[in-house]
Amino acid sequence: MTSKLTEYGMTASMSRKGKCWDNAPTESFFNSLKNEQGHGTTYATRATAQADLFEYIEVFYNRSRRHSTLGYSSPVRFLEDWISKHVDQSAKAA
Repeated sequence: MTSKLTEYGMTASMSRKGKCWDNAPTESFFNSLKNEQGHGTTYATRATAQADLFEYIEVFYNRSRRHSTLGYSSPVRFLEDWISKHVDQSAKAA
């Protein structure tokens, strides 16, 4: 698995018990969720809450919201650019 990660220019998680590095992105996401969407919101039903959170995550957070750690791109745009770059590199290598 490590060789495949290296091939794609990625690094495997290096954190160990008691280290915060693996949790940082998750903590950041939940902070954004609470501050931008959920704080003070009361939902009548679980289904309403799920629909609202799905809308926030899939429509806004992943497709529209710009992330500083991704060069101010949305996660979807960042992934599309990354895939395009690696497909182009693979095509040139072939």
